[in-house]
Amino acid sequence: MNRNQLISAWKAEEDIAHIHGWDFSHIHGRFSEFDLSWDYREIVLRHLKPEMKLLDVDTGGGEFLLGLGHPHANTAATEAYSPNVELCAETLLPLGIDFREGDGSERLPYDDGSFDIIINRHGDFNPADMYRLLKSGGLFITQQVGAENDRELVDLLMGERKIAFPDQYLSKAVNAFQNAGFEIIEEQECFTPIRFFDIGALVWFARVIPWEFSGFSVDSCLDHLLEAQRRLEADGCVEGRAHRFMLVAKKP
Repeated sequence: MNRNQLISAWKAEEDIAHIHGWDFSHIHGRFSEFDLSWDYREIVLRHLKPEMKLLDVDTGGGEFLLGLGHPHANTAATEAYSPNVELCAETLLPLGIDFREGDGSERLPYDDGSFDIIINRHGDFNPADMYRLLKSGGLFITQQVGAENDRELVDLLMGERKIAFPDQYLSKAVNAFQNAGFEIIEEQECFTPIRFFDIGALVWFARVIPWEFSGFSVDSCLDHLLEAQRRLEADGCVEGRAHRFMLVAKKP
């Protein structure tokens, strides 16, 4: 494609960029992510028993939670992002799951000591409130997006920027949970490649996660996009790194 065709294609991706729940199927086959050094789902299922009371904080659209197959009567979930709140109300409440709107960084609307396990995949958390909500011996299990996630891609599209979430490191999370009274029983951190084979897919990706690509648009970042296209044509892809960490914390 010539320059005008590329820009037109990128603007088309920009115009349709939205996400329903946490669904990246629109760019399936146009990017790749590498497996982490752990399996978050396996870690959760290793500890979870059917009789346990489970809370999923910042559940997104409930996709991961439903995939666990936990009894609905023993399942609760919260979400704060308004489009996902509506989605969860439509999909989780009719199943008998105790869904409530709530922000994971604040006090959640459940009673003290309500849960055996609280999980949180890529959402906000408040260690003190997680401690409050768990029963004695209960577990908090989380996988988080790290501070350096997609940094190379942000710099490629927008020039060098300050890290948006500088506290998102495993060491800082461990300290926060220990200070709240938890015992850390498992922890890992890793960096893995993420590759895009189509700059249009990268445009869509950047638009649906504005907390990382703050202020990005095709018009404002056009020169950077053209440089990204040149790099893709030379190397076959543009590459960044995903930064993730996980921990399992136990309330004594």
